[in-house]
Amino acid sequence: MTDVKRTARITGLAYLGLAVTGFIGFLFVRDQLYVPGDAAATAANLIAHEGLARVGIVADLAMVLTQAATAVWFWRLFRPTAPVAAGSIAAFGLVNSVVVLVSTMCTTTALQVALRADAASAAQALLLYEVSGAAFALGGLFFGLWLMPMGWLAIRSGYMPRPLGWILIAGGVGYLLSVLAAVLAPDLPAAVTVLVIPATVGEFWMVGHLLVKGVSNRAAVSAHPQVAAA
Repeated sequence: MTDVKRTARITGLAYLGLAVTGFIGFLFVRDQLYVPGDAAATAANLIAHEGLARVGIVADLAMVLTQAATAVWFWRLFRPTAPVAAGSIAAFGLVNSVVVLVSTMCTTTALQVALRADAASAAQALLLYEVSGAAFALGGLFFGLWLMPMGWLAIRSGYMPRPLGWILIAGGVGYLLSVLAAVLAPDLPAAVTVLVIPATVGEFWMVGHLLVKGVSNRAAVSAHPQVAAA
């Protein structure tokens, strides 16, 4: 039972790291540097704030690592309940970490290109940031896919409250729909924002539950009956 709770809390710490690094790298630093549709301003920001750009790259790399760690620890936590579903969380999470790595390769190259400060560098840097953003947006497909088995396992295992599981499933579906909305209706960004709200709520709830409560004692014993017999 102690091992299950420890696994849950390590999973929560990794998930918290994913949330923090994602906020720093993609939401905060990127917004300070990238000016959509303005190559000159984007390149000027990269040159003037080179240190901030490098911090963003490090944050994105940390996001890759924490995403991979979270995927593996969720597999370890839920494997006794349903190995295939637990494996799907790990698989989708690892694919998503690769997508983030590809996005980070683009922003890293964009900085190098911008620092050349030649006639073509501004346009090239902007294009690389746009490719990076597209990778993140389309990578939401795998993020949605990893939330759905996570929600199902939260319900099936009894480790978490059932409403949390249903919110995560709804969040996964919302993420999948948000990818389609971003492609089919790019002029309606508000629709994308609304669709990912359940996922945001579910993720923060999941992180808090893992860190504060871990898993319920009854569920832990049910999943590991040998503990109760010891």
